[in-house]
Amino acid sequence: MENLEGRLTKLALKGDQRAFAELVELYKDKIYHLAYRMLNNRHEAEDIVQETFLRVYRNLDRYDDKQKFSTWIYRIGTNLCIDRLRKRKPVYSLDAEMNDQEGIDGYSLIPSDNVTPETELLLSETQRVIYEAIDSLPVKYRSVMILRYLQDLSLQEISDVLDMPVTTIKTRVHRGREFLRKKLGPKM
Repeated sequence: MENLEGRLTKLALKGDQRAFAELVELYKDKIYHLAYRMLNNRHEAEDIVQETFLRVYRNLDRYDDKQKFSTWIYRIGTNLCIDRLRKRKPVYSLDAEMNDQEGIDGYSLIPSDNVTPETELLLSETQRVIYEAIDSLPVKYRSVMILRYLQDLSLQEISDVLDMPVTTIKTRVHRGREFLRKKLGPKM
């Protein structure tokens, strides 16, 4: 993958639109999952994916080929998510999706006589508790935990993405795990 990534990046730097399109294909789902896990909102995650690739395209000439392309694009996506979280204001709408469940909106909170197995599955208690615990993590721990456990990045890669020392990343992973253990311990 790194060899393919390197070739595509070099071609994209030379203006090859197809190479850039292939880079988008390689990373769009990964950036979406990162953004969704950080923001817990499908629409915002889609926006972040678009914004990330716009920034990548506009700043392709600033890319330092001494670092991995994946590190660079994850850094852009993570920073955009953090900016979005800082600017976020509470919005309440029955049409809006619930933060902890995709596909569930405010109307589902209105009592109904129709309880389907699908609804029960979507609202499973275990899943809700885990999402709430992740949501309750401070941003600095949430981003590290998502990159480590959901995006499966190494500590060094997370260090590169967040532009922090590996020791800081280790500390945040440890503290994030402890926080989740305390939060989930009595409920699991």
